[in-house]
Amino acid sequence: MRTVTEQPATGIDESQLCVPGCRPERLARLARTAVQRCQLDLTDLVVFTEAASGAYAVTPVLAALAGARRVYALGPSSESGSFEEIKQATDALARIASVGDRIEVVSEKCRDIICQADIVTNSGHVRPIDAEMVAAMKFSAVIPLMYEAWELRTTDLDLTACRERGIPIAGTNEQHPEIDTFSFLGMMSIRLRLDAGIPVSQSRILVCSDNSFGPFLERGLSQSGAIVESVENLAARCGIWEADAVVIAMVPREQPVVGRREAELIAQFYPAAVVAQFWGDLDRFELRRCNVPFWPIQAPRPGHQAALPSSIGPDPVVRLQAGGLKVGEVMARSRLFQSNLKESSAAAVAAAVRSGFGQAVNAGVLGAPGRARAT
Repeated sequence: MRTVTEQPATGIDESQLCVPGCRPERLARLARTAVQRCQLDLTDLVVFTEAASGAYAVTPVLAALAGARRVYALGPSSESGSFEEIKQATDALARIASVGDRIEVVSEKCRDIICQADIVTNSGHVRPIDAEMVAAMKFSAVIPLMYEAWELRTTDLDLTACRERGIPIAGTNEQHPEIDTFSFLGMMSIRLRLDAGIPVSQSRILVCSDNSFGPFLERGLSQSGAIVESVENLAARCGIWEADAVVIAMVPREQPVVGRREAELIAQFYPAAVVAQFWGDLDRFELRRCNVPFWPIQAPRPGHQAALPSSIGPDPVVRLQAGGLKVGEVMARSRLFQSNLKESSAAAVAAAVRSGFGQAVNAGVLGAPGRARAT
């Protein structure tokens, strides 16, 4: 589940400052539990990941709790806050978890640091992992995507450079029982509906999804009392019944998944519905032109989810990040036992898949934007 680091510089979402579930003490407890649940063991490994705010601050702490010898966390100044603020939030959480001595927050990608890393996570601040960055990696390095393989966007990392250098890449099986982030999708959709002013219970909701999100969204909404109909595209079954909301959960493309044609169809067949963007870009100009209300008002970055896992609390974020690091662990351990690094790249991915935590990247679908989460 791809995620975006959009939390404020305080280290906690400002809308949740008084919510006990988001306190650093609870984040540290969730991180310890996730390490135990996934049996995450990064002993003697070096990890290069991101330092972020909100729930996403847990990534370097997870790595350190799992025994990583050194964790370098990249936290450049951004819309989420200044380097100093993100460093302060990361250091505070690391102190509570008693791992502050093994985490170093850095402000920029440095070749001298990248070349030490056994695991380089495809996380928000670390992206893009371009050819220059790949060239700086040690030959035995591995890259966990930190989301499912089918979500991969080629703008995130240079696949050609990774293959030429023999750097293995694998996605995270988010439906693994020790990760299970897909079980939170329904709750995320409910939160999105409530924020848009649509009560879920007894509401008629059309879910438009062409990917693995669909069944989980339908199940979660139905279990909360909604009357749900699912379609793979809006043109397939327009006007079958009235709807209070049209949930868009489509794989992003070069053009918005809801453009002029889709906006006109919604205006014609579902005039009372709110378009709720879960995933897949909306042409907000066309929706306004057709007088179709939508939510959220502010567009997320192209290709990213509008409904973030962190919107319902830190739990799914911690699970996802721990799962991604577990994929990195399995690949990195596999490479340690291979003398031929080129052959070990395929063996590392195979080991991650066999473990149940990892997913191979399907070369046949690369080049198209992947599903998006917000890491």
